[in-house]
Amino acid sequence: MSELFDPVLAAGAVRDEVSDAAWLRALLDVEAALAQAEADAGVVPREHAERIAEVCREGYFDVAEIGAKSVGVGNPAAPLVREITTKVGGEAARYVHLGATSQDIVDSAAMLVAKRALEALREDVEAAAEHAARLAREHAGTVQAGRTLLQQAIPVTFGFTAAGWLSGLDSAARRLAQLRPAAQLGGATGTLASLGEAGPAVLAAFSRRLDLAEPALPWHTERTRIAELTGALGELSGVVGGASRTITLLAQTEVAEVAEIAEGSGGSSTMPHKRNPVAAVAAQAAAQQAPGLVATLLAAMTQEHQRAAGSWHAEWRPLTELFRGTGSAVHWLRTSFERLRVDPARMRQNLDATGGAILSERVTTELAKDTGRLAAHDAVTACTKRALAGEGALADLLAEDPLVGKHLSRERIERLLDPADYLGSARVFVERALAAHAERKGSS
Repeated sequence: MSELFDPVLAAGAVRDEVSDAAWLRALLDVEAALAQAEADAGVVPREHAERIAEVCREGYFDVAEIGAKSVGVGNPAAPLVREITTKVGGEAARYVHLGATSQDIVDSAAMLVAKRALEALREDVEAAAEHAARLAREHAGTVQAGRTLLQQAIPVTFGFTAAGWLSGLDSAARRLAQLRPAAQLGGATGTLASLGEAGPAVLAAFSRRLDLAEPALPWHTERTRIAELTGALGELSGVVGGASRTITLLAQTEVAEVAEIAEGSGGSSTMPHKRNPVAAVAAQAAAQQAPGLVATLLAAMTQEHQRAAGSWHAEWRPLTELFRGTGSAVHWLRTSFERLRVDPARMRQNLDATGGAILSERVTTELAKDTGRLAAHDAVTACTKRALAGEGALADLLAEDPLVGKHLSRERIERLLDPADYLGSARVFVERALAAHAERKGSS
């Protein structure tokens, strides 16, 4: 955690759900659930389980102290168990951590942290998606230059652009909704041998107590659950990265088709004239950290035998950072959407700056019906080059061209060069994206 950088790179509600305090709370909740589950299964006297749960719920535990003591055993669960045992005291102390191993506690805590963080994350994703839907709906007919390889291509609408953002967010939201964090309880090698025949019953009760999915068997070195989380978070970060990158490009001074408008935001330390898209920039910065973290977590899936030496430990920090960064990215994208002001007039101005050249393909296609593709291409290309060289307006040059003018009237040429008349199925696709969004919301 950094008081200097976290306000930008770890913003939003997810940050608090993956903090050290949140992890400690989850570890304590897991130990309490273990004792209560063993009471449910008749392994531990109920009064002793309640005493353990009470200490876990109300006792004071120092995060820094637990962390400092973890170096002796390589994980924070072991020193925490000692602290719980000391505070519980008496006969009940015998039943603290019964049948479990440290990895059971840390993995189950990780799943509990993930479950709580996902709830906060999904709130921001849904809010960002609603803003994207609003932009798509309001600007379904706002003509904008389409851009491929950073160059103007044939027209789209800004609503079509926003619908792309919406579709990505909806896909990511669906994947997040499908995640089912699972409990972990297997004991030393995953067989729960120390619990005898009660092992499966304790696992079932433990999962219910934590409101986590019950696994078919312990997954100490089978890390697909971590990989599923990793993939979903990485996908969402990629969606945010794409949307925020486009916003920063559209907000460039030379483009100026959108701007973030917010009191006290967007200034420069040296240049008073600047209006920086700060929220989109912060979203981009947070999202760009995901690929490296995803790679680390996927590499850590290679775990040997029944308990891994090092790869398990390698997951803790990058998983926490991936949640924190993804949460920050979505928070800032939501903020950028809230602040975004769209300039339709500027969009049209940028389209018209080429004098219709970006629609030369359309003229060629129309002319080719009478002259053939090659002749039409050569004639329109020659006129377009002359227009771009400043020799005249493209519509005039086309009308004056012997081949083009013979087959296309001036009125027809001007219509062919109108961006608003060459949007294909853009509006239909916007409507389909909005309908899919509404359907997902209705089924969630």
